[in-house]
Amino acid sequence: MTDAPLLDVTDLRTTFDTESGELVAVDGIDFTVERGETVCLVGESGSGKTVTVESLTGLIDQPPGRITGSVRFKGKELTDLPPAELRTHRGASIAHVFQNPQDALNHCYTVGWQLIEAIRVHEDVTKAEARARAIDLLSTVGIPDPAGRIDEYPHQFSGGEKQRVMIAMALVTEPDLLVADEPTTALDVTIQAGILQLLDDLKAEYGMGVLFVTHDLATVSEIADRMVVLYAGEVMERGTVLDVFQRPAHPYTRRLLACLPGWGDGPAGEVETRGGIAGSLPDPTDLPDGCRFAARCSHAVSACSAGDQPPEIDLTDGHSVSCIHYEAGDDPSVLPATGDAETPVSDGSSAGDDPDSTRRGVIEDE
Repeated sequence: MTDAPLLDVTDLRTTFDTESGELVAVDGIDFTVERGETVCLVGESGSGKTVTVESLTGLIDQPPGRITGSVRFKGKELTDLPPAELRTHRGASIAHVFQNPQDALNHCYTVGWQLIEAIRVHEDVTKAEARARAIDLLSTVGIPDPAGRIDEYPHQFSGGEKQRVMIAMALVTEPDLLVADEPTTALDVTIQAGILQLLDDLKAEYGMGVLFVTHDLATVSEIADRMVVLYAGEVMERGTVLDVFQRPAHPYTRRLLACLPGWGDGPAGEVETRGGIAGSLPDPTDLPDGCRFAARCSHAVSACSAGDQPPEIDLTDGHSVSCIHYEAGDDPSVLPATGDAETPVSDGSSAGDDPDSTRRGVIEDE
């Protein structure tokens, strides 16, 4: 019996060779996932969430991609494995559910055919046995009349039902880790709630760890045990959902929370301005010095744009933040909105330039 996490990611860095130079999508991030827990990677579009999860099992083409760092799964290093051996983990003990089931399902074949093929790739069973297992899986994920609908084509299923079929495919091998990349983005709110509840039920039933990618903090509040806030390929903040929601530390996390409808008073009675985040992410082929968020941060001072991304400072057990204001025990919530006596950093897109700019800078789907 080992105390090692189910998934242990250390100093993960993923880059791409482009005509404009090296594009840095993920820049040395760390996180873990324990068996039976849900960890959410959170951030706006372009923050590196999808590249992170696709790097875990080598779904990034190399070249043009380049993946370095350590990805240990059940104590085994995955980055050193040859492609053939890595494929024995991908889709088996580590299963992916992708964002758009419309693209993931082949519309030329019945749902049953696709499920049966997936089962027979991983198990030495007859077609009849695989069909019975496929019907059982469709029932598990809540497809009505699975025995009757197994021979229907994807276009005969609703969007939510297609996503349930994709989850059924991911469960074929009873994986230890389920990686869900924005699986509810294209679904309406009612269907989203059903999918989220299904994932939570399945986590309990199978004892899986779940790594969930989302830009939606409302979803995070419903399903996550812990969360990791990413921005431009770096970790800004991490902690339990309770810690981060009760005491959001990084200015970026606070701005994300301010995008939630009905978000109330911030820490220590601070009221966050409602709306999105002015400006845009830095160019990943020309990343700035210092904190990646400095150009969009109302608390930034000149020191924020020097050196490397600030180290993570422990606030409480398991709750940490990458922000220079915490290095001396400061808290951005008590600082003037314009920083200190030094000139605040700006990218020219400050909310002060346009009173509606924060409302226009909404978070988009990745």
